[in-house]
Amino acid sequence: MANLRKSMLVVSLLMMALCGVSMPAVYQVGDSAGWTSMGQVDYQDWAANKNFHVGDTLVFNYNNQFHNVKQVAHPGFESCNATSPIATYTNGSDTVALEKLGHFYFICGYPGHCQAGQKIDILVAPATSKPNHAASPSTSSASSLYSSNLSWTWGVLGFFLLGFA
Repeated sequence: MANLRKSMLVVSLLMMALCGVSMPAVYQVGDSAGWTSMGQVDYQDWAANKNFHVGDTLVFNYNNQFHNVKQVAHPGFESCNATSPIATYTNGSDTVALEKLGHFYFICGYPGHCQAGQKIDILVAPATSKPNHAASPSTSSASSLYSSNLSWTWGVLGFFLLGFA
């Protein structure tokens, strides 16, 4: 009976490791540069190297004396028009939960900033989408969190396989 329980636990842990445990990720927009118009970050490239899913969170860090974050519809994104935002964020350290599939469009509402590239299109895809192998493991906390969870799972699995009774 003990061997059956041990075998079932090992199989369960192995399945978790092989399937991957989906954890919500937190992304700091622009990584260490944050949300800025200084030309340090190409936000479209930044977003293209990430896989966003429902439940993930974006964090916009910026100097609120010079920037803001406006969530807009696609036409406002394309034209850099912030006059009818879906949402406005102004505290300088704003979190936005990605609660549904589809595109989320964000721009800076200060004059000229969006035109200078301070805009981002976030595509939230189903969790079953394949990971983007172009992303560097150091680009987000999500990949390191996944790696640590996977390492823990393999460690526990190894512990049981080496004869824990």
